[in-house]
Amino acid sequence: MFEYENKYKIQFNNSQLLIAGVDEAGRGPLAGPVVCAACIMPLDDASIITGINDSKKLSEKKRTELFEKIIEVAVSYNVAIICEKDIEDLNILGATKKGMLQAINGLHIKPDFVLLDAVNLLDLQFQSESIIKGDAKSYTIACASILAKVTRDKLMIELHEKYPAYNLKKHKGYGTKEHINNIQQFGPCEIHRNSFIQNILKGSSYE
Repeated sequence: MFEYENKYKIQFNNSQLLIAGVDEAGRGPLAGPVVCAACIMPLDDASIITGINDSKKLSEKKRTELFEKIIEVAVSYNVAIICEKDIEDLNILGATKKGMLQAINGLHIKPDFVLLDAVNLLDLQFQSESIIKGDAKSYTIACASILAKVTRDKLMIELHEKYPAYNLKKHKGYGTKEHINNIQQFGPCEIHRNSFIQNILKGSSYE
C-alpha cells in the first residue's frame, strides 16, 4: 500500500513529502450525490493506521472506525459533495472531476504531490499520478476512499428520513432490485439521477 508514496518520496528526495490521496464514492448509484475526498496523511511508521484498505473491502463498522482515526491523524483533509443537478449537467465523470478538484483545492495545507484513483485532472495545479484501482494500491488513496464512502453513506441515511419510500438507508441509492422496484412503484424523487433511470421508467406511468 506504500509503493507509490515511497516512489515519490525517493524521486523528490524528501522523506517528509506531503502526498494527497484522492478518491470518490457514488459514481454508480441511481440517486444521491457523488462525494469526493482528499487527504494528506502522515507517513511515518508511528502514524500509520493499521487496517487501511479499499473502502469497498471493509465492513461498515470497520470503515466508520477507520474514518474517525483518519480525521484524527490527517495532516489535512477535505470532502466535496456534488449534487444530482451537477451530475446531470456535467455527466458523472465531469461531476467527479469537479468534486475531486474541490476536495484538493480545499485542503488547508497544500500537497507536494497528488495520487488520484483512476481519474486524470487536467486543471490540477499540482504534480500528480492517476492510478487504476488506486484505492487498493495506495495508502493515501485508500484513506480518501474511506472518507468519501463513510460521508456519503451517512448522507444517504439522512436522506432516507426525507424520502423513506425508497429505503435509501439500506442500499445508499445503488440500483438494487428493491430500489428499482420502488422507483417503478413511486416514481423518481428529486435526488434521483434522471439520466441513470430512463430505462427503469420505460413502460411505467412515470416515463
